[in-house]
Amino acid sequence: EKIYLGLVHGIPMHESGTIEAPMMQHPGKETKMVVHTKGKPSVTLYTVLEQFRLFAWMQFNILTGRTHQIRVHMQHIGHPIVCDDIYGKADPVYLSALKRNYHLSKKEESERPLLARLALHAWQLNFELDGTRYAFEAELPKDLKATLQQLRKTGK
Repeated sequence: EKIYLGLVHGIPMHESGTIEAPMMQHPGKETKMVVHTKGKPSVTLYTVLEQFRLFAWMQFNILTGRTHQIRVHMQHIGHPIVCDDIYGKADPVYLSALKRNYHLSKKEESERPLLARLALHAWQLNFELDGTRYAFEAELPKDLKATLQQLRKTGK
C-alpha cells in the first residue's frame, strides 16, 4: 500500500473518490503519460484533508503503480499538483500570493518561493512479508510544512 500527500490547485468537487482512468505513454513525448482508453487500467483513491482558498491538501492511495499516476489523474479531473512542470503549471508558490499586505524585507532583493518543486510526497509504505506487517512513514519536507503552515494562517 502506497500513500502519498499532495497539494493541488483548486478544490475537488467531492471530498473523496476514486479515479479510474486508463493510462498510456504519450504518443509524441516519451517522458509524458496520458489518460487514454487504450491505456493500462489505473486506479487512484483520494481524500481531501484540508481546503484552502486556492488549493487543497490531499491524500492519495494508488491501487496500481503507473508512472506519474497521481499527477496524470489529478490533471485529468482538473486539479493538477502544485508546481508540476509536466502536467500543470511549474509556477512556484510565494508568500506574497497568499498573504494580504505582504511586504518584502528590506534585507532581501527579491522574494524566495515557499515551494518551488512538485508538491507531492511519498508519505507511507505498508506491506506484509512472511506474515509480518511493516509500515514506514516519511516526515513531510520543510518546504511542504512551511507552505501548509502559511496556507493554514492565510489561505482558509
